[in-house]
Amino acid sequence: MKDFNTNWTRNEFKAYILLYCANADFIETPEEIEMIKSKIDGDTYKSIHKDFDNDNDYQSLQKILSTLKRFEYSEAEIDVLFGKIKDLFLADGEYGTVEQNLYLGLKHLLSK
Repeated sequence: MKDFNTNWTRNEFKAYILLYCANADFIETPEEIEMIKSKIDGDTYKSIHKDFDNDNDYQSLQKILSTLKRFEYSEAEIDVLFGKIKDLFLADGEYGTVEQNLYLGLKHLLSK
């Protein structure tokens, strides 16, 4: 069984989950990339993107769940995180069905 624990910082975790969401429709738009890069430095973006590129969907979700649990996010912190996710989905001016479904699915998985 694979270990999905990470040693990410909270900032790296935020970058990873935003990258995961940006790829909901398999297209990272320039607006989404710009929004993510506005939250983290370039080296962190490259490092986390490399991790993300090496993971499949199952691995990504397991890492997200494991890291969220490790950080013991409060409900208020989860709400803030979902605000950032919603902002990301709206960054390119579209909030498609796939993005809406991912948002609802993550909300179900990550909410306490």
